[in-house]
Amino acid sequence: MQVIKIGAVWCSGCLVMGPRWKEIEKELPWLKTQYYDFDQDKNKIKKYKVDQGRLPCFIFLDKKEKEIQRITGEVSKKDLLTIINRLKDK
Repeated sequence: MQVIKIGAVWCSGCLVMGPRWKEIEKELPWLKTQYYDFDQDKNKIKKYKVDQGRLPCFIFLDKKEKEIQRITGEVSKKDLLTIINRLKDK
């Protein structure tokens, strides 16, 4: 499983989520994540169909890189860990 993280420097929710993800990535070194900037990575933003009103956006992909869940906005670390643990073997 991997997580695509999409945010922007002007997005207040993205600024809140950045440190949460850093903690999670440190605790779960096996977790693959990739960050894309809404303003700079236009091809990826188009590929994942993310619009400005849905930031921050976190897209969970299975081993075949198929989307299995998408969440937006500020999410607690506890809730993120619950989702990751539920999806980790997908």
